[in-house]
Amino acid sequence: MSLSLVHSRALLGLEARPVCVEVHLANGLPSFTLVGLADTEVKEARERVRSAIQNAGLEFPGNKRITVNLAPADLPKDSGRFDLPIALGILAASGQIDARKLGGYEFAGELSLGGDLRPVRGALAMSLAIARPAHGMQHKPPRLVLPEGSAQEAALVPDAEIYCAHHLLDVVRQFLPGQALPEATTGWSRAACSAPSDAPAYPDLADVKGQAAARRALEIAAAGGHSVLMVGSPGSGKSMLAQRFAGLLPAMTTEEALETAAVASLGGRFTLNNWAVRPTCAPHHTASAVAMVGGGSPPRPGEISLAHRGVLFLDELPEFPRAALEALREPLESGTITISRAAQRAEFPARFQLIAAMNPCPCGYLGSSLRSCRCSPELVARYQGKISGPLLDRIDLHVEVGALTADELVNAPPGESTQEIRHRVVRAREHAMTRQGSSNQALQGQAIDAQCQLDTAAAQFLNTAATRLGWSGRGIHRCLKVARTIADLAGAQTVQLTHVAEAVQYRRALKSQ
Repeated sequence: MSLSLVHSRALLGLEARPVCVEVHLANGLPSFTLVGLADTEVKEARERVRSAIQNAGLEFPGNKRITVNLAPADLPKDSGRFDLPIALGILAASGQIDARKLGGYEFAGELSLGGDLRPVRGALAMSLAIARPAHGMQHKPPRLVLPEGSAQEAALVPDAEIYCAHHLLDVVRQFLPGQALPEATTGWSRAACSAPSDAPAYPDLADVKGQAAARRALEIAAAGGHSVLMVGSPGSGKSMLAQRFAGLLPAMTTEEALETAAVASLGGRFTLNNWAVRPTCAPHHTASAVAMVGGGSPPRPGEISLAHRGVLFLDELPEFPRAALEALREPLESGTITISRAAQRAEFPARFQLIAAMNPCPCGYLGSSLRSCRCSPELVARYQGKISGPLLDRIDLHVEVGALTADELVNAPPGESTQEIRHRVVRAREHAMTRQGSSNQALQGQAIDAQCQLDTAAAQFLNTAATRLGWSGRGIHRCLKVARTIADLAGAQTVQLTHVAEAVQYRRALKSQ
C-alpha cells in the first residue's frame, strides 16, 4: 500500500479538532513534501521524522516521492505533535506496519532524533475532545496514544482510553503485521489517572493579623463570587490577603478541575501537583493586553484564562497599562474571552475572581495614621484616574486596608483560620445554588429582581445612597448582589436593611485630598 491515513488532533483555542494525516509514496525524484497549512515547527518534522525512523533501525523510503497532507487544509497546525502520526503514516505506507490496525487510534507526540517521544502541549484538551464526541454520535471513542508525560495528564479525563509510549519502536511493535507483542514486554502501556488524592493546601488566613474589614470583604467575595479592590498604604497586608483568598473558595468539582487543567495544559503550565488546586495568577504590572487576554498565532490563553475558576491578582493596579486593564471589562461580565484574528477565531473560558490592590496615592500614605502624605491633590487625582470609571464600576467590593501599628502587628492574636471561614462560605454558596442554581455574582436581568427583593426601608435606603453617590444601573445591581450574599452568610431568607447598609459601604469611591 502506498497510501495511509493516521488520525491526530490540532488545537484551536480550547478545541482539539480532528486532523487526518495522509501519507502517499510515489515513484519519481526523491522528495519529502508536507502540505496542509503547517507552521514552521510542523514543517521541521521532516528532518525529525527521517532521523527518528533511521535511528530506530527502521527503513526510511528515501528513494520515494513522499507527500504528507494534514487535512483539513484550512485548519492551522502548530508544534511538534504531528511527528509521531507522520512517522507512523510513512511506515504504514511503506508496508512496515499494518495500516488497518491504526484504525480506532489517534496519535500525538514529538520525536527526538533518536526516536524518543517527548510530551506535547494540550494533551488534556485532546483527551476531553475524544471522550466527549459530537452530539448524536454513538460509536466508541478512539484510543489516544501519547508520550509518557502527556499520557498521565490526559488520563485524568474519566472514561478516556489513553496509552503511553516512550519510544517510536514501542508504538511500531503494536502495529506490526500479525500478532502484536503483549503490553508488558514493551514500553507501551495503558495510562492510569495518578492525580494527588490529598486535599489542596493553601496559605492560611490566620497568618494575617488584624484587618477585620478586609477579611470580611474577602469572605463576602468568596461566598458570592464577587471581585474586590483593596486600597491601602505599602506593607499593610494587601498582597498577603490576596494570596490566601483561593483557600476560601469551595473545593473544585471534577468538571471545574478538568476545565482549569485543560486551559493550563494549553499554556504549558499544568502539572499533576496542580490538579484540583484553584489557580492564583499574579501577572507583573508590565504585562501587556495580549498577555492578559491571550493571543498569538495560533491563539493561546492569557492570564485571565489561566486564572479560570480561580483568582486573578493584580497588584499595583494603576501601574498596569491602560489597554491591559480595559481588556478586563468584558470578561468580568461574560466569563469568556473571544480572540478574533483575520484567519481564525478562538474562545477561552475566563470565569475568574478579580482581586486588585493599589496604593491610595503615588507615595502610598494618603490617609495613613503612621506617615504623612506628600502628594498634591492634582497628583492624587491623576494617579487614581489611571483606573477608568467603567472598570471601577465592575468591581463589586472596595475596601480600605489600614496599616497596623508595631504593637498591633506583634501582639495581635491570630484571626480566624481559612478552614473556619471556608465553612461559612460553602454554606452560603449552597444556599445560593439551591435557590437560583448559580452564584449571586452571576445573577442577570429578572433574576436579580426575583432573588434580591427589598423591603420598604431597605429600598428607600438604597435609593438615597445611589442618588447621593451617583451610581450607575450596573453599580446598583452589583450592590444588590453583594447584599444578597451578605444575607446568605447571615442565613437570612430575605435581603434586609442591615445587609444593604453593609453592601453600600463596599462601593465607596476612592478618597482624595
